[in-house]
Amino acid sequence: MGIFCDDAVLIQKGNKPGEPYSITVNCPDKAGLGCDLCRIILEFGLCIARGDFSTDGRWCYIVFSIVPCPSPIKIDWESLKNRLLSACPSPLFSYCFNQQYGSSPSPVYMLKLFCLDQKGLLHDVTKVLSELEFIIERVKVMTTPDGRVLDLFFITDGMELLHTKKRQDDTCAHLLAVLGEFNVTCEIQLAGPEYRSQQGCSSLSPEIAEELFGSELLDKKSNMTKLEKATITVDNFLSPAHTLLQIQCLDQKGLFYDIMRTSKDCNIQIAYGRFNPSVKGYRNMDLFIQKTDGKKIIDPENQASLCSRLKEEMLHPLRVTITNRGPDAELLVANPVELSGKGRPRVFYDVTCTLKTLGICIFSVRNLKI
Repeated sequence: MGIFCDDAVLIQKGNKPGEPYSITVNCPDKAGLGCDLCRIILEFGLCIARGDFSTDGRWCYIVFSIVPCPSPIKIDWESLKNRLLSACPSPLFSYCFNQQYGSSPSPVYMLKLFCLDQKGLLHDVTKVLSELEFIIERVKVMTTPDGRVLDLFFITDGMELLHTKKRQDDTCAHLLAVLGEFNVTCEIQLAGPEYRSQQGCSSLSPEIAEELFGSELLDKKSNMTKLEKATITVDNFLSPAHTLLQIQCLDQKGLFYDIMRTSKDCNIQIAYGRFNPSVKGYRNMDLFIQKTDGKKIIDPENQASLCSRLKEEMLHPLRVTITNRGPDAELLVANPVELSGKGRPRVFYDVTCTLKTLGICIFSVRNLKI
């Protein structure tokens, strides 16, 4: 039974309660379309259970089976459909939806919250923003000696409506409903110098930088067992026009997005792909790929480079370490960024959720791009 019916995007319920939803996208192709669609699905707190992807270079047909991620969040299915449509390059929808979502970079707004501190506050706010389809670009948290907290969230609006007073008022109302109206101040405005001043990189010691970003990351002994369970086989004989990648690896949240993002950044076109359901925690994938010039990947060095990059993303979608800073501990989380400048979706949501679950208090957040 279909929820929404459209030539470009169709979202269907499962036949029985608890069964995955199905998303079918049928539209003209464009470079990186699969990555863009996976990003939107991940932003809505959904996981891809399986998928089929095919394109002839001009037209694309994709079917995703999706389920909610472990952390429950409200899903606005109509809004999800509109966001997916906005990513489709169909001329029919480029006018209707680009008028709302726009093709230029979204403006950055500053959400300022000043209130009494409370356990799990940062995640509670992040959850509300996620449900309202805001993308968190940066965060700055300052705790005062009298037990108050000033949170600055630099956000963009997935619905492109934050310039309206109604959208701003609704956002503050949702936050006040969660935090309580007593001693809570909520303000939203276009980001100015405050945002630019947060764009500098945090100073990392050479040791910490090497631990997070070192080129020998895959060779660490602690990762060898996991590495052996991530295999990529390259086959140039099965197809006359495409290189086949057969991938087997441990399943993880956002795996399809990581593979699509890596392919996009490496200028690899996926002509056909099948992402099989997880079996005992493992994923098997078949990808028929080409270079942007329409040729196979024949050069052994190019093959090795691509396989190494994919393995690195499958094994280390996030880099995490903990350091001591006086009486407190500092959690450092580094996440991959697309060439377009977009970071991995919902990292901040997942980190704050984990810390809240563990009962760990967050005293400050600095220079963080999500």
